[in-house]
Amino acid sequence: MTAIVSVERLDKSFGTHAALREIGFEIHAGELVTLIGPSGSGKSTLLRHLIGLSRADRQSHSHVRVLDRDVQRGGRLLGASREQRRRCGYIFQQFNLAGRLSVMTNVLVGHLGAMPRWRALTGRFTHQERDKALRALERVGIVGLAQQRANTLSGGQMQRVAIARALVQEAEVIFADEPIASLDPRSAREVMEILQRINHEDGRTIVVTLHQVDVARRYCRRAIALKQGRLYYDGPIAGLTDARLQALYEHAGLDELESRQPDQRIAPPLHAVG
Repeated sequence: MTAIVSVERLDKSFGTHAALREIGFEIHAGELVTLIGPSGSGKSTLLRHLIGLSRADRQSHSHVRVLDRDVQRGGRLLGASREQRRRCGYIFQQFNLAGRLSVMTNVLVGHLGAMPRWRALTGRFTHQERDKALRALERVGIVGLAQQRANTLSGGQMQRVAIARALVQEAEVIFADEPIASLDPRSAREVMEILQRINHEDGRTIVVTLHQVDVARRYCRRAIALKQGRLYYDGPIAGLTDARLQALYEHAGLDELESRQPDQRIAPPLHAVG
């Protein structure tokens, strides 16, 4: 089976601190994978390397490949075409929306990578592109907010806009960096259900960093756990036993230990999000 994401011997240092050390794994099409670990373990740093926002140490033998394209090799970032960049979606913890623009316009931005450059520069969208954006908003349950300004939305609604933008983009793999970290429990549940449904219904590959292990257990099939910048565990989520989790978080602070406990405030998953 061809790997959608392939990472070999990834090393990253900040001064004398080794943030990532000899990281290697593969992710295949249709997987829903969570990156977990204590704060400072390297989850977000790793995710940024997968999409080319950060480069590995120059003296390393690192190699990152996504969707049959070399993202970086030996600490050198490699360029990508608009089409190649469009195939990867990225969902930020802080939403990354244009607050003064409407929800619809923020979602339509997902089309830019597939549009002729002259139309992208002028922001002219076709009826078909607008219909596609409305369908994406309908899938994430906020089609009624299409004309509302993005900065008037709640955090959960903003994250739904970001997901709709990735749908319009037709990203084959979606990277989500702590997408529920700043959300209330109900919104967090709804966002995770949307991502899970996209994975199940569309077969899109999703890689999501999470702070809450109970959420990872509920929604993801596979976990890649980092500890002090090293690969600690890679396998089925069911294999993350309580004993393994205790070892993973054994030197974490009290807040870390509490965050991995089941959160009684998050109700069982909904069957539909709307």
